[in-house]
Amino acid sequence: MIRGMLCFAALLLAWTSTARAAECEIGVPGAAQSIAIGDTGRPLLVHLPKGFDGSRPAPLLLLLHGSGGAGRQILASSGLAETADRHGFILAALDGGIVHEKGFVWNIPGVPTVAGTIPGPGDADDIAYIGRIIDTLAAKGCVDRARVYATGLSGGGRMTSWLGCVAPDRFAAIAPVVGLRAGNPLAKDPSRPDPDTCKPARPVPVIAFAGDKDGTNPIAGGGAGYWQYSMHAAEQRWAAINRCTAAPETRWVSGAVYEERYADCADGSEVIGRITVGGGHSWVVDNEALWALLSRHRR
Repeated sequence: MIRGMLCFAALLLAWTSTARAAECEIGVPGAAQSIAIGDTGRPLLVHLPKGFDGSRPAPLLLLLHGSGGAGRQILASSGLAETADRHGFILAALDGGIVHEKGFVWNIPGVPTVAGTIPGPGDADDIAYIGRIIDTLAAKGCVDRARVYATGLSGGGRMTSWLGCVAPDRFAAIAPVVGLRAGNPLAKDPSRPDPDTCKPARPVPVIAFAGDKDGTNPIAGGGAGYWQYSMHAAEQRWAAINRCTAAPETRWVSGAVYEERYADCADGSEVIGRITVGGGHSWVVDNEALWALLSRHRR
């Protein structure tokens, strides 16, 4: 009897310790704090939503800055922290791995940065770093791996697109902002994406935002060497990747925003482009719509 009680007590203690270890304790809900990700030397700015319950893993939205920017800047300018507070997801803003002027740019292999240089083997591996962020936050009991999403502005939007191409098993959905791509421009015809440079092993839901007056990454194509093909061409390529079978539909969602949607896609995926009439190269996003569209997907 005594031995049985002692065994039960030991099991209870072990269970309690395991449960306590799984609780997320990385900061104060409703505020942003910088945390270390292993030995990378790259701090991560994390915003825990107000009322966050550390005993339950939450969705994670990774927020990627534009070229030459930084995580702290995009966290402030996007307004997504308030959206996180309303809907209970964790928001993580990170810096790109390559220093550029007073900020950072992202390492997309084979694609020139805004400085005109192609990242080399000595540059930080942003894909590996982002994977470590997800693994670290999940191991701390903070994040539900089935509900990890990414969004980003401009160069961060291109990086978000690249995550969909090369790390589809990590993300339930992606939302590039003024930066939707589907691989590199085709060398012999830059007006089309090169299908060999974006071949994810599984469908990836895509929700993209853009402005029709964007002169930096024009939705009609052209612009810098890394851009070239149109947003519509990128949507069509993602629709092919996701095996969408329905004809695309266009509808107005407000007086100044219309939506291009590809539906009947494999595994419940979809491809949506939201265009703001008169919108430029900026955060042309309805954050409530962004989260509503992303959060209906799980991996």
